[in-house]
Amino acid sequence: MDFIAKGRKTLEIEATQLLMLAGRLDDCFVQSVETLEETLNAGKKIVVIGVGKSESIGNKFVATLNSTGATAVNLSCQNAIHGDLGLLSIGDLVVALSYSGETSEMIALLPHVKKRASRIISITGAPASTLAKHSDLVLDTSVEEEACPLQLAPTSSTTNMLGLCDALAMVLLEKRGFRTEDFAELHPGGNLGKYLLTRVSDIMRTGDALAKTPSDSLVQDAVLKMLECRAGAAVVVNSDDSLAGIFTHGDFVRGYQSNREIGDSPVIEHMTRNPISIHHDDLAVEIVRTLRENRIDDLVVVNDQNQAVGLVDVQDLSRHGLS
Repeated sequence: MDFIAKGRKTLEIEATQLLMLAGRLDDCFVQSVETLEETLNAGKKIVVIGVGKSESIGNKFVATLNSTGATAVNLSCQNAIHGDLGLLSIGDLVVALSYSGETSEMIALLPHVKKRASRIISITGAPASTLAKHSDLVLDTSVEEEACPLQLAPTSSTTNMLGLCDALAMVLLEKRGFRTEDFAELHPGGNLGKYLLTRVSDIMRTGDALAKTPSDSLVQDAVLKMLECRAGAAVVVNSDDSLAGIFTHGDFVRGYQSNREIGDSPVIEHMTRNPISIHHDDLAVEIVRTLRENRIDDLVVVNDQNQAVGLVDVQDLSRHGLS
């Protein structure tokens, strides 16, 4: 058996069904996002219900919503009819997940849910099901083919349901204007917290650790500054401290190959003018993104006046546990 071919076939089938789902998105999706936002603006919460694998997907949906500032809880259908229905407050929005739309536990709970919920959004593969008929908005996640060779284990159908939940959460995030700073407030722990709560000013090199040289200096002056600061680059500044350029060890090596007397030449002849820079108040995650996207090792830090106030070397990230 060709395991790689079988694995690829599974992924290709699920990817195909996801693309078909994307093509089916319509005004009902728009209304669902707007309803989610209206619920949160009214001070109510999103209650997600499901059974079996749908409940597992619902748990992930709830986690994604909460991590992006949308208050949500998961309500187990089995436990709801034994007392947990109190979790659903009058006016809350219910998102019901069931591929068949006929799960007995879900159907038994519907009459009680309708008495308390403001609206019901169903995510189902059966738009004509009992669940769909009792819902205000129906999002169709049906598939033409499961990736399971026996057509028994939910695969494409669960992927579609999970993907649609992610789509709702991400569009809702953008519509509500949720920012990186907001995300940081909800993720203070671990490496993610470091990325999102640490500012550029917290890790940049300043003072005696910052190799800075005037724009009218020579290459040898810049190199001496780099040696003193144990840095791989020197920030070149104008008389008002505004950023003029950056001179790196790589610039020196390349210049030396063509001119052994490079040390006596003006640094502005060899520096990179208008280098990529970052604001001192930006989040550290922007450093990582900028360095990777531009494939550079050194990043100049500036203030509101475009004055060079610091430098971040790629090695500084490891030192602060941000690599």
